[in-house]
Amino acid sequence: MCGIAGIFDTQGKRDTDQTLLARMNQAQHHRGPDETGLHAEPGIGLAHKRLSIIDLSSGHQPLFNEDGSVVVVFNGEIYNFVDLIPELQTLGHTFRTRCDTEVIVHAWEEWGEKCVERFRGMFAFALWDRNQQTLFMARDRMGVKPLYYAFAQDGMLIFGSELKVLTAYPTCGREIDPCAIEEYFAYGYVAEPRTIYQNSYKLPPGHTLTIKRGQPVPQPREYWDLPFQPIAAITEQEAQEELVRLLRESIQIRLVSEVPLGAFLSGGVDSSAVVAMMAGLSNEPVNTCSISFGDPAFNESEYAAQVATRYKTNHRVEQVDPDDFDLIDKLAAIYDEPYADSSAIPTYRVCELARKSVTVALSGDGGDENFAGYRRYRWHMQEERVRGLLPKSVRQPLFGMLGQLYPQADWLPKIFRAKNTLKGFARDSIEGYFHIIATMNDDMRERLFSPSFKRKLQGYRAVDVLYRHDAHSPTDEPLARVQYLDIKTYLVGDILTKVDRASMAHALEVREPLLDHRLMEWASCLPAVLKMQGNEGKHVFKKAMEPYLPNDILYRKKMGFAVPLSSWFRGPLKEKVRNAVLGPVLAQTGYFNADYLRELVDQHQSGLRDYSTALWSLLMFESFLRQNSATIN
Repeated sequence: MCGIAGIFDTQGKRDTDQTLLARMNQAQHHRGPDETGLHAEPGIGLAHKRLSIIDLSSGHQPLFNEDGSVVVVFNGEIYNFVDLIPELQTLGHTFRTRCDTEVIVHAWEEWGEKCVERFRGMFAFALWDRNQQTLFMARDRMGVKPLYYAFAQDGMLIFGSELKVLTAYPTCGREIDPCAIEEYFAYGYVAEPRTIYQNSYKLPPGHTLTIKRGQPVPQPREYWDLPFQPIAAITEQEAQEELVRLLRESIQIRLVSEVPLGAFLSGGVDSSAVVAMMAGLSNEPVNTCSISFGDPAFNESEYAAQVATRYKTNHRVEQVDPDDFDLIDKLAAIYDEPYADSSAIPTYRVCELARKSVTVALSGDGGDENFAGYRRYRWHMQEERVRGLLPKSVRQPLFGMLGQLYPQADWLPKIFRAKNTLKGFARDSIEGYFHIIATMNDDMRERLFSPSFKRKLQGYRAVDVLYRHDAHSPTDEPLARVQYLDIKTYLVGDILTKVDRASMAHALEVREPLLDHRLMEWASCLPAVLKMQGNEGKHVFKKAMEPYLPNDILYRKKMGFAVPLSSWFRGPLKEKVRNAVLGPVLAQTGYFNADYLRELVDQHQSGLRDYSTALWSLLMFESFLRQNSATIN
């Protein structure tokens, strides 16, 4: 696992400032503390930070082809490189190493832009072909590995594994994008391909960008998408058997490493399934780690211990301080742009723990998206059934009126909080799902933002992100449709971003076998009834794991990886949140309605409402602004 950086003159061959390139690369030193590499020639400079995992002695980067005309910097792993090497050798290519990086340069020579279709793994890379005067950048299908790029004010294209690489370039603009703020306060992250800054972008998952010097820069090209097409009739038993086979094979290829390897073990279904399969594939005990919380409402460590005992793993567990909020400012620095998933705190700590004994860790990320494990899928399907009972022309005015009339009874038991549910029935499917997942809904953001800021949005709404992806959805089936949206947004923008930054902060490589693209292609095509039955999500996955895991792990209530924000903001963080939310940093932006900010703080701290999610979003935004010299416009 590594970090990459580069400077490219799209029109000419200006000399590359190697001192500046080295400084950009150094900004991501944490991603690859083992080795630094740099290559520069007129008009192009490439840099690399290496965390050595495979071919420790000769996998140095930047890495060249035989005659030095093609050079690559690469972050990630190509798991099928062992199969590709002999194929490329048969086609006449000569290898000087046994590492996956060299496969990329020869695959480019042989297959051009289509080389990425041959790779199985997680990757972000930039390749320079001197003969073709072409820069080729690519990101893996799921977006496990990040890749940022921007057009600096001096006309240079700059790119890197983290946004801090770009902002280390003096003429990279730092003007905040108002639409990014709208997205952040709706989703808790800035959605692909946008970043918090105007004119800086994330290369979307499953996309490449090919730039020929002297020609206009094209839009990124998509090379892969999930099919979500019904497969031939399959029985539940057949699906269970195929799932186990695919998962085992996905894990097997991710066990290749020349450094210590282990797994996260939270005690949930997904990580437990990965550990169970690993144990069956390894001759040595699996190294596992988990963290515990003093509060039993958040503590899954006893379930992790069950799995560790059953499979005789080398298990490490450490208790996290229930008031582990000193990380707030550190997290803002790690993520480079506003990021509001509070589970980043325990994720940071479990990566810190894992790195004490291993350099590579397997995780269970992706199980909920693949097999419909989130509770919100159940809520959405219930709303969809109601929507299907009445035509839109009747449903929208009827439930819209009822939603307006019903009181905002947040203090009542959940069964009586019908206002948002009634409004949800009035919306279409996409709007309805958006309001299930939004961290701050439309009504809250309408009150949050100042009139002047709303004018800057020019009518842009965060839900447009979902509409844009839905326009390209390969399925109309209700459950598959929202799974597709989550994979395009929440998975990459929240989950994978969280894990990448938290792991790389500790120079730890994380591999996600449940996000193997072959497994995901197959899972996407399963009928909805095999994913969700009644109120039970991940049906076929849990049934397939019954021979390997106890029922109290498979069928207990989902806990998640949460922290006690609500009590923090009424207790030890009471003054910190008040000072941050009502202080000068947010006020001077002109973005916010000061009266509503005070209402959020006062009502939460009085116990009248639980606004912990909104307040955390504001706290992290304030910390981002304090630490970054962004331009407020």
